[in-house]
Amino acid sequence: MTISRNIRRSLISTTALCASTFFLPLYAAAEDAATAEDENVFEEVVVTGSRIIRKDIESVSPITVTNAEEIKFSGHMRIEDMLNGLPQLEAAEHAYEGNGTSGVATLDLRGLGSNRTLVLVNGRRMQPGGVKSYSVDINQIPSSLLKRVEVLTGGASTTYGADAVAGVVNFIIDDTFEGVKVSAGVGAYQHNNNNSYMQGLLDDAGYDYPKGSALDGASYNFDVAMGGSFADGRGHVSMYANYRQTNELHMDSRDYSSCALLTNSCGGSANAVIPNFDFWNVDQGTGEIDFTTERWVQMDANGGFSAFDDNYYNYAPVNHWQRPDKRFAGGGFLTYELSDNAKAYMEVMMARDTTTGQYAPSGTFFNDNYKMKCSSPLLSAAQVADICGTFGLSGDDEFAFDVGKRNVEGGPRQNQFTHNSLRFVVGVKGDITDNWRYDTSLTYGATSSEDTYVNDFFAPNIQAALDVNLDADGNMQCANEVARKDGCVPYTLFSNDVTAEQANYLTATGILSGLTEETVFNGFVSGDLPLTLADDPVQAVFGLEYRKEHYRRTSDNLFENGQLLGNGGAVRSVDGSYDVKELFSELYVPLVQNKEFIQDLVLELGLRVSDYSTTGTVATYKAGLNWQVNDSVKFRGSYNRASRAPNVVELYSPQRLALWDGTDPCAGATPIFTAAQCANTGVSAAQYGNISVSSAGQYNEFIGGNPDLDKETGDTFTVGFVATPVEGLTLNVDYWNIKISGLIGGISSQLALDKCGETGSAVFCDLVNRGPSGSLWRGTTAAITSTNQNLGYTKQSGIDFAGDYVMEMGEGSLNFKLLGSYLIDKFTQSLPGEADSEYDCVGRINGNCYPTPKWRHTASVIYNSGDFWQVGLKWRYFGKVTNPDSERDNKDISAYSYLDLSAGFKLSDNVDLAMGINNILDRDPPMLNSTNSTTGNTKPGTYDPLGRRLFATITAQF
Repeated sequence: MTISRNIRRSLISTTALCASTFFLPLYAAAEDAATAEDENVFEEVVVTGSRIIRKDIESVSPITVTNAEEIKFSGHMRIEDMLNGLPQLEAAEHAYEGNGTSGVATLDLRGLGSNRTLVLVNGRRMQPGGVKSYSVDINQIPSSLLKRVEVLTGGASTTYGADAVAGVVNFIIDDTFEGVKVSAGVGAYQHNNNNSYMQGLLDDAGYDYPKGSALDGASYNFDVAMGGSFADGRGHVSMYANYRQTNELHMDSRDYSSCALLTNSCGGSANAVIPNFDFWNVDQGTGEIDFTTERWVQMDANGGFSAFDDNYYNYAPVNHWQRPDKRFAGGGFLTYELSDNAKAYMEVMMARDTTTGQYAPSGTFFNDNYKMKCSSPLLSAAQVADICGTFGLSGDDEFAFDVGKRNVEGGPRQNQFTHNSLRFVVGVKGDITDNWRYDTSLTYGATSSEDTYVNDFFAPNIQAALDVNLDADGNMQCANEVARKDGCVPYTLFSNDVTAEQANYLTATGILSGLTEETVFNGFVSGDLPLTLADDPVQAVFGLEYRKEHYRRTSDNLFENGQLLGNGGAVRSVDGSYDVKELFSELYVPLVQNKEFIQDLVLELGLRVSDYSTTGTVATYKAGLNWQVNDSVKFRGSYNRASRAPNVVELYSPQRLALWDGTDPCAGATPIFTAAQCANTGVSAAQYGNISVSSAGQYNEFIGGNPDLDKETGDTFTVGFVATPVEGLTLNVDYWNIKISGLIGGISSQLALDKCGETGSAVFCDLVNRGPSGSLWRGTTAAITSTNQNLGYTKQSGIDFAGDYVMEMGEGSLNFKLLGSYLIDKFTQSLPGEADSEYDCVGRINGNCYPTPKWRHTASVIYNSGDFWQVGLKWRYFGKVTNPDSERDNKDISAYSYLDLSAGFKLSDNVDLAMGINNILDRDPPMLNSTNSTTGNTKPGTYDPLGRRLFATITAQF
């Protein structure tokens, strides 16, 4: 594409201004600028957020641009790691998730949810990700042909349809690439284990941890791209192939993640190596369990029982810190001129990704109430006297129990994910007249995926293995003959001599398979209307779109019936779809041009009418105003009405039991809540002070879809300016305000529990269902209901800043850059009109709030020698966050700063080297307890989780 001198200069400065990382090799920019000096041919451009072909490359809405060179110099091989450094993004699903991972990588603009962030490739949708996540998996992006990433925050539903409530991330692929490019990179972490705080807690708990220096977690990538013209220049093809491998890393590789952090202590699970028990008496006439007779004990190595005290299992070390991952991607982009008025194009993208999430061995998890006769051969005489004697039982009388036993004999659990994705685009575009163009395309995307869940306890086999008698020779055997034929082995948990053979019988493998499909037909025309209010005519776009989404998840019998104890509950099969028919239009209206103080004043309008098969018809619209005062100052403002219909998972996903991380304020010997407050949540006077705490910090919740969901609506307002007050300096300042009403989701379980206790309101208390013993984590009946519904609203506002200054220094140049965001408001009212459901997250972290500082930024200084080398230093800053619930959770987190060093060398005309160190001071992440952390006692993706990152990439291009 050739662009006039002024437009090219503007493009370079805007890209530099908005970049999320600042290690762009300035020699490359200098070469582009030199080329631009020789080009005076004007060609119009298209920017993200609009289909208008225009002369002004700056959008009415602020856009952040990151190009491929910057990504390379960031040291990140995973694109999500790179983009999470943007102040506009909050970390979503990433490679640092093991327990509970979906195996994909997603993006989350403004922390409004990945389901509200629309992901595009060359302005067209990508299909959703996989069996456990309906958000787009950006593992599919071809890094070797990636030109840049454009991030537009705020509603863009008018241009692109639903899911763009928070904004758009548009990956621009180089489909005109010429030549051959080969790139190879390596990266690894170096860390010194010297966290005195965590080491002290680990010593107190008697847990092991690593000491000294570590060099680990290596990643490798190899990329090839090639392209060229054919048929006398009428056609062009670009092809790519990418391979990436990431080595696994466990929690025990870092001292600060070698145990699960509670408040000022190392936690552990009561599902221990040597089991813990709850015993109850049973009415021998009716067979009913008398839950008022609970006796909670721990067993010692000799089979004796004592009151439960400190028998915990440290489940953290075996969990994955960084998942092992292998990804192969390949594809191509083809254009061919069929005639002067028709150019055909095709895009093919394929990817295969395999990854594994590993976590602690399965356990019985106090999941079920078993019954056993006092005459069971599994019990010693001393145990019979202790258990049955306490309840006045003997012989064939039955007692009841649940048990916390960790399956260390069978090894850790794993989710083994495979994702295969295909995206295929065909289309034709061209000129209708000198002033009107058309573009029609058909996009089909599909992702097939499988989750093989291995080594979990299989519930029916546990009961069979506990129902034991003696054979004719006096040997123990499973009493059920059918179970014996299936390989049943008695489960000798009362004698603490469980074998691998027993574990093998007790475990099973569950399989989930899924397919997501998206089909989109889009057609539009654009051009000049016979209407002129200023020098240039009014431009317009008129188009239509049809889209169909289909999601199918197939569960095997184990998942379907919830028979895997470590999975949290049943995961049922689902098959659902919806479609939408849409008409859309845009207008670009020059109002005043070439006047004093009004070089250019342009009104932008947009309208989209959508007819959903699920929620009916809805209209979205936008209005924006661009005022170019002169060559140095420009003002801009816009309003967007966005809309998002519920996706097929939100609509049709079966309701099921799951787990949430948090705190029960009525648990423990000294509850946080008063007896009256706990009574609001269903705690009896006898239970108060006697409800056991979940040592893993996990409690049950009931989640799932709702076919009666309605759409949610977003309103976005932005206003700002772009200024170049002096030569070499460019400033961007934009105020933004987003409000989303009718939020689709479940009421936060922590919020429902807290507000029930504090207010006694039936709105919240009806959601809290305690078990017979008052617990919210034992058994399958205790849970907080958090199924999908249309809730209240959330609103956010803030100011984004960007600055870029270039000055000459010696033979080279010095470049200063800043990209920052100041958060004014992040307020949520979960239920309409319910003041008790309100909370504000600005500058806070707790069970309801992701760490949300008022200010965060990236700033850099880069020196380019003007010869073959450059060096850059970047400062990443994440402001202080406070915890309003510090009486039960962590204290405040101080401001965090990271320094990254980068260098680039042009080794020859065709070969360059990028290398550097991120987090050069090896700063540990903040330590957070189980309520506030997501992985490894911290928030990876926000804070650097593993220490220094060393990287190098060499690229050859011919």
